[in-house]
Amino acid sequence: MSPIDPNSLIQRYRKVTGISAILLPFTETDEIDWKSFDQHVERTVEAGLIPAVNMDTGYVNLIDQPMRDQVLQRTSEILGGTQFVAGAFVADHDGVPFQRDAYLKQMMAIQKRGGIPIVFQSYGLTRQPGPEIISSYQQLAEASDRFLGFELTTDLAPFGAIYDIETFTGLLSIRQCIGLKHSSFHRDPEWQRLLLRNRLRPDFVVYTGNDFAIDMIMYGSDYLLGLSTFAPDLFALRDKYWASGDSRFYELNDQLQYLGNFAFRSPSPGYKHSAAQFLKLRGWIGTERTHVKSVHRPESDLEILREIGERLKVFSP
Repeated sequence: MSPIDPNSLIQRYRKVTGISAILLPFTETDEIDWKSFDQHVERTVEAGLIPAVNMDTGYVNLIDQPMRDQVLQRTSEILGGTQFVAGAFVADHDGVPFQRDAYLKQMMAIQKRGGIPIVFQSYGLTRQPGPEIISSYQQLAEASDRFLGFELTTDLAPFGAIYDIETFTGLLSIRQCIGLKHSSFHRDPEWQRLLLRNRLRPDFVVYTGNDFAIDMIMYGSDYLLGLSTFAPDLFALRDKYWASGDSRFYELNDQLQYLGNFAFRSPSPGYKHSAAQFLKLRGWIGTERTHVKSVHRPESDLEILREIGERLKVFSP
C-alpha cells in the first residue's frame, strides 16, 4: 500500500463508541468476587461505555466453561437488556482443525442472552491460509445476525494472529461481521484498516485494542480496551472532550496513556494484575488478587499507580 498520511484520517468532534473489557476480580480465597464484578459492570454502563465480558481481561482462556457461562448469565441479568459484548472462546491446541460447531455453540449462547459475540481467535482458526480463515468466518455468519472479529497479538495470547490485509479485506465483505477489534499494538496496520474501511465499508467499526495508542480514536477508530477497565469514568469523560472539541482531551488522554504504557509493559498479560492493584487503590474492589495462573506485578508498582491515580483525580467527573 502507499504511504499513509495519518493527518488525513483525523475525525474531530466525533462521538466515540467505547467498549470496556471487564476485569474479573477475586477474593483473598481465590474465588470470584461477584459483588465487585456486578458493581464494575454497572459502573461501566453508568459511565456510558459498553461492557465486554469473557475477554482476556476476564481471564477467558484461564477459566473453565461453567465459569464463563456463569459470567455470561450474570452479566445478562445485571444489564436487563442493555447492550453488551462477550467473548466466544474455543480452547484448542496447535495442530487441530477449525472447530465450527464449538464456535457456533458459544455464539448462540451469547446471542440468547442478548449479547454481541466477539469471535476470539484460536489455533484452529488462525493457523489456516487466508482464504480458509475468511471461509471460517463466513460459516459463522450463517448462524448469526451480527458479530465482531478479533485480531490479537501473540504478546497477549500464543494462538493470536494479525491477519494480512487481504484477509482483513475479505472480512469486510461479510455483512454480519459488523466490526473488528484490532490488537496489533502498532499504529500502521490499524491505519491501513481504517483507510480500507473508509473506502469499502464505512459502516464497519474498527475497534482499537492498542493500549499503547489510545488516541487512535482521533483517526476514526472506536475502542475495545482492557485499559479502560481501570477507569471507565475517565475514558468516558475523555471521549466527551473529543466529541465536543474540548482541549482538555489531550491532557487527560496523556495521563491515561501513561497509565497504559506502565500497565501494559512486558510481559503484557501482567496488566490484569495492574488493573486489580489500581481498582483496589480506587476502592472499587476489595483485593488485588488475580487468577492464580495469571502474570503478577511487583508490589513496588503500587506507588507508581498511586501517583498516576493522584494525577487523574483532577479530571474526576
